Amino acid sequence: LYAGIDHRQTQGVRQCLKLISQPGCEKIVHYAFEYARLYGRKKVTCLVKDNIMKLTDGLFHKVFNQIGKKYPAIQQEVKLVDIGSALLAERPEQFDVVVTPNLYGDIVSDIVAQITGSVGLAGSANIGNHLALFEAIHGSAPDIAGKNIANPSGLLQAAMMMLVHIGQVAIAEKIHNAWLATIEEGVHTADIYRKGVSKQQVGTLAFAKAVIAHLEKKPQYFPKANFSTPNNKPIAVPVYKRKLQEKQLVGIDVFIAWHGHDPQQLGKCIEKSCGQSMHLKMITNGGIKVYPNGFPETSCTDHWRCRFVAKAADTEKNKTVYTPIAYANMLTLLNSLHQHAIEVIKTENLYYFDGERGFSLGQGE
Repeated sequence: LYAGIDHRQTQGVRQCLKLISQPGCEKIVHYAFEYARLYGRKKVTCLVKDNIMKLTDGLFHKVFNQIGKKYPAIQQEVKLVDIGSALLAERPEQFDVVVTPNLYGDIVSDIVAQITGSVGLAGSANIGNHLALFEAIHGSAPDIAGKNIANPSGLLQAAMMMLVHIGQVAIAEKIHNAWLATIEEGVHTADIYRKGVSKQQVGTLAFAKAVIAHLEKKPQYFPKANFSTPNNKPIAVPVYKRKLQEKQLVGIDVFIAWHGHDPQQLGKCIEKSCGQSMHLKMITNGGIKVYPNGFPETSCTDHWRCRFVAKAADTEKNKTVYTPIAYANMLTLLNSLHQHAIEVIKTENLYYFDGERGFSLGQGE
């Protein structure tokens, strides 16, 4: 979703395309487990929503389980991102390392930063194979820039993460301990200032000077910084190796724009244009099956998904048995739909990969 591939497909419907890759899943999950191992963390929690997004989030879950087998000493759990986020806010002590796809991570990172006191406290790292970028999780915060009120802790944390990344661990620990000592003494910016707890409310510059003044000090209450790992080298993840799979075309989802309201009328019209080799399996609207045998109370938009399979495909115990089709059959189908004045706005091919279904079943399929 973070790719920002957005389209307006019909008058009433917009689409944001969610992409997730095997290499991306493997890299971030490997990183999470290696981080836990190097820093002595006890548990890694995976947050997904694969009860709904079975293929995309399902891939992330599957990769987590596969890679997790290499780290038997680390406790592992998988939670749905909605309840997981709620538990993070209420019982953060139950979590240790959390790994999750990008959009969820952006939301969760703000939650966990806020429950420590402020979003302004947290830094972030974007780690690649060749480059790394470090920044405060809130970004540039242009609304308060230049006013001497921002908490510089997020940027300072990011800088310390960068120092650890390039092997300057001792310097990072010294700065971190000074920062902790400053917080302990009650020198706080406005976002974390609490009457009766804080000793002094300061601006950006004064807080930075207070940290500098504490550079030879260590915290008394907070655990002292310890960023050391074996050899103090950046965390490495294995290089992804692509494996070729047998790919078999078994159908096509055709999305159309239609301003009518009666799915039965649409279904009968489309069936006339199927030709000799393709069969209209179903029509859905907003993910809900509306043809055949839909529910009349379903509220429909002008965006319809029509699933076509091979004419020879039949059912076995109420389940569709998908059989291979020729690519030319799809082209013939699309041309026929066009000839019948049906507006095609998008198509999605239905594949099997090494005999495994590569698409979600429709409701009631």
